[in-house]
Amino acid sequence: MNKEIIWLLREKYSNKPSKKFEKDIEKLKRGEPLDYVIGFTYFLNCKIDLSKKPLIPRQETEFWVEEEMKNIQAGRVLDIFAGSGCIGVALLKNKPDILCDISEKDKNLVAQIKINCKLNNIDSKRYRVFQSDIFKNIAVGAKGKYDYIFANPPYIATTRKNKIQKSVLRYEPQQALFGGKDGFFYIEKFLKQAKKYLSENGKIFMEFDHIQKKQIEKIIKKYGYTSYELKKDQYGKWRWAAITN
Repeated sequence: MNKEIIWLLREKYSNKPSKKFEKDIEKLKRGEPLDYVIGFTYFLNCKIDLSKKPLIPRQETEFWVEEEMKNIQAGRVLDIFAGSGCIGVALLKNKPDILCDISEKDKNLVAQIKINCKLNNIDSKRYRVFQSDIFKNIAVGAKGKYDYIFANPPYIATTRKNKIQKSVLRYEPQQALFGGKDGFFYIEKFLKQAKKYLSENGKIFMEFDHIQKKQIEKIIKKYGYTSYELKKDQYGKWRWAAITN
């Protein structure tokens, strides 16, 4: 707790205590996540505003996005299930040759994504933001298909709710965490539809729960993707799939 208080004082209050600072300490003591109390976090050299209470970006996500960012060239990108928009914003900021569409189901989080694009000074000509339930409102259109799709769908099985930290369940959006009873509700729908939105040899990068490895492989094969590789995060756990159309 002391480390969190020091971080809060430095990041939000520039080391100048106040009555608001004291109130924020009480929020921390009640279990509210530090990033929400501060109001923002950092993700791959980007400042990510959290005022609309999206899912807080995880270090594991930051790790795999940075790894795959090294492997992408100029092209069209889709960040789907975007939440705060941290992935799309980071790609736009770090890869100046890409164009990126950012998609999120929640209306409030669509506003959050726009805030974060502006906060990081992203040229508005390089991105579009969609409110869409998976691909429902995303039209391929004249601009063509996507060369890369980055996806962090809700994938935790509701049967594993008892494994999740109480503070996460209390404060973070559960619709961004849980993917149905077995955790595959959104993953299955996404992979079934994604092929027609990908260019030839286009790639999907998708996060999943480390215990889902075998079933993820089955779903990828089921929908006829050309090839895939499952990769481990910085903690040695299976964390994401790189899938080729």
